[in-house]
Amino acid sequence: MKDHNYFVYILTNKNRTVLYTGVTNDLEIRLQQHKENKENTFSFTHKYNCFYLIWFERHTYIEHAIEREKEIKGWVRRKKIELIKLENKEWKFLNEEILS
Repeated sequence: MKDHNYFVYILTNKNRTVLYTGVTNDLEIRLQQHKENKENTFSFTHKYNCFYLIWFERHTYIEHAIEREKEIKGWVRRKKIELIKLENKEWKFLNEEILS
């Protein structure tokens, strides 16, 4: 049986002032898409230069990943920061770890 990987992730901008939560089945490709999405001036990540990965978690089932994404999107910023700090206290950009 094939393993399924779905990721809920949080991106930020260079100054770490904006948070974006998303879900994908391929984190590496999705990070590239966010970074290269320069022509879509209506996208949130383009508008706020939000493509630095600071948190993610893996799920086996897409339904669970979508449910988690919706849960996190409903949180206030303080609660999202608490979640990020559990795994990434310094808010280190994780893109290179995923893209290498």
